[in-house]
Amino acid sequence: MNELTPPVCDYEGSDYQQSFWDSGTRAYEDAVEAIALRRLLPPGGNFMLELGAGAGRNTNRYHHYQRVALLDYSRTQLEQARARLGASDRYLYVAADVYRLPFVAGLFDGATMIRTLHHMAEPALALAQVHRVMRAEGVFILEFANKRNLKAILRYVLGKQDWSPFKPEPVEFATLNFDFHPKTVQRDLTALGFAINRTLTVSHFRVDALKRLIPLCVLVGLDALLQWTGGVVQVSPSIFVRAQVKNQDQTAEGGAIFQCPVCHTAIPGTEQDMVCGGCGAAWPYQDGIYDFRVPAE
Repeated sequence: MNELTPPVCDYEGSDYQQSFWDSGTRAYEDAVEAIALRRLLPPGGNFMLELGAGAGRNTNRYHHYQRVALLDYSRTQLEQARARLGASDRYLYVAADVYRLPFVAGLFDGATMIRTLHHMAEPALALAQVHRVMRAEGVFILEFANKRNLKAILRYVLGKQDWSPFKPEPVEFATLNFDFHPKTVQRDLTALGFAINRTLTVSHFRVDALKRLIPLCVLVGLDALLQWTGGVVQVSPSIFVRAQVKNQDQTAEGGAIFQCPVCHTAIPGTEQDMVCGGCGAAWPYQDGIYDFRVPAE
């Protein structure tokens, strides 16, 4: 991790996919997120960037895109994704820091960041990198943890929490785990040149007692109905935003996919160690995964 960039939440060696998602206790959250993605994804596209891809839980949901680049800071998470999805020209597995994306500008016409922004100490810096690597009119789907959710509001009113859900600054409820105010996220996206054209509220019933007592299909159906209220009021714990790149006319040219995270020189070629012609930094390619976290010795 580069000490000049903000700290990174690293899932290296974690069993997050198995313990959190495959255990079955998060079937409700997974199902309602799938509905939100279906509603927000465009009908097709060329090259999708999946930021915080983890073990590839959502990757198959981007089947309308011809290619998908899975990016995560954890190499072991990407190894799990590759085992799940397979070695294919359709998938590009990249270990990298979201604050220093190793891609040339204007490369992607689609991007998603699901359950990832809440680990960003400097969200605007991360979102600026996303904007840089996207081409004009590209669609970016962002999910973020909502600080102004109904549970937080009730706890604040009853005096059971100190922080206000109505103030614009993020709240760090655990190390490198942040909740954000919707207006702050909207402000950051707009300032960077994104135009927000749709907002959905998701996971309205993320309460263990409800998930135990009410059948999954009922909760999912109710959540699907309430997602449409996102354009009016946002009090759910999770919010999905569909934004489009504006004020941008750059499109990647010359065939290069990668650029050096250190000096920003384009690096041609694929399926090999990537060596920067500008500063000489070398970035390893091993077992189908490009590693742009730390230059090779």
